[in-house]
Amino acid sequence: MGIDLSGRTAVVTGAGRGIGRATAIELAQLGANVVVNDIGTATDGSGSDVAPAKQVVLEIEDAGGIAAASTDSVTEYAGAEAIIGTAIDAFGGIDILVNNAGLSAGMPIWEIDPELFRRVCFSHLLGTFNCTRCAVPHMRKGGWGRIVNIVSRAGIVGMAGNVAYGAGKGGVFGLTNVVSRDLAADGITVNAVNPASTETRMVTEAIDRIRGQGGEGAKVADGLLKTMQRPEDVAVLIASLCTEEMAHVNGQIFYVSGTEVGLFQPLRVTQTRSRDQAWTPDELVAALDEFELHPLDGPYT
Repeated sequence: MGIDLSGRTAVVTGAGRGIGRATAIELAQLGANVVVNDIGTATDGSGSDVAPAKQVVLEIEDAGGIAAASTDSVTEYAGAEAIIGTAIDAFGGIDILVNNAGLSAGMPIWEIDPELFRRVCFSHLLGTFNCTRCAVPHMRKGGWGRIVNIVSRAGIVGMAGNVAYGAGKGGVFGLTNVVSRDLAADGITVNAVNPASTETRMVTEAIDRIRGQGGEGAKVADGLLKTMQRPEDVAVLIASLCTEEMAHVNGQIFYVSGTEVGLFQPLRVTQTRSRDQAWTPDELVAALDEFELHPLDGPYT
């Protein structure tokens, strides 16, 4: 089977570096026209640089692919309109959207500045919503679309010291669950990918922060390093979900760690207690104490 995305147009946000860059290149190698979106900020959102997006476009073109650069911000709705508009103007449509852009700030709830929380959280959740909202009308009109969102176990099972990042990624997890159902009848799939620790700026900086905490933080950092994968390992899964062959795969959350690929099970109730009459606080406390609780200090990889 030869995967061919010729004639399809993809938008990849946060594509100047890391997973986004690898995904843009992978999609182009499969024949898609690619809009490379990146505003070139630091991982906390400071600064800007048009060079990363333009450099990836040059890499794609040098390899015989077709691409256009976009340096608009996903966190502004007008910016998202401009990003999708670049695809429409340059290539006549939008078929594939990879919501990868996002910021990071590693600190606990009692330290994080409210404005930094807003900026980091919104970069993931609002950025994913904005781009999806702008792309969907065009996809529905064409009766075909592939949307892949990047999530994290920081937002699914939690990771200490990442309140803004975890909140944003947790929101994207919820958005994926809902939007996949909204669009199922329109020939549009919406899935998510949760990468294990990947060799990117964001992960490298996070590992350095965690190691600096010493003690248990150093152990967590070592665990992340042991499972470090290449951005290309993630990109090939993302690109595969964007193909015609994956039309039946919708609303799923995938995990990737190097050559291992997995599928998350939906959240579900696994233990219950019930009675014939209303609970009293004393009785309910006793019943809750019977549950086998999940640990909060398990390894994060």
